[in-house]
Amino acid sequence: MRIATKGVAVAVALAGGLALTPAGAVSAAVGYTPEGICGAGFSRVSDGSRAVKAGRDVYGRIYLLYNRRTGYNCVTLIKSAFTRTKTWTSATLSVQGGRTETDEGQFKYYAGPVRLPARDACVKYWGATRDTRLDFTEATGGRRTWGNCH
Repeated sequence: MRIATKGVAVAVALAGGLALTPAGAVSAAVGYTPEGICGAGFSRVSDGSRAVKAGRDVYGRIYLLYNRRTGYNCVTLIKSAFTRTKTWTSATLSVQGGRTETDEGQFKYYAGPVRLPARDACVKYWGATRDTRLDFTEATGGRRTWGNCH
């Protein structure tokens, strides 16, 4: 009877999404999405999600979103490592022929949103975060070439 009870408990936990979540799912578990951070009207674009890595270790993802109505792009970096701990984290958006803006600081979950007008322009986006160990390894990601020209 114990085996059957354990099997039912595991099935219930899995159905409820309570067990075996990977470390990368922590940001989703705390309720942060790129769309929620950037705000109403923003949606992800093609090539708009890149891993933020140090070697093979993934520390989060940097997202590029666009609002067709306003012509604005938005960037946010959502951490998947060292969440709930303030670590130096940044998100940068650069518009060709325009401005470059960065949101950086000691953040628990994400950097951003960074919003800039980019209608009829190409953009670059990137971000970084550091770990909390003594060596302060920096993980980076994004696209440093012009793209997503709207």
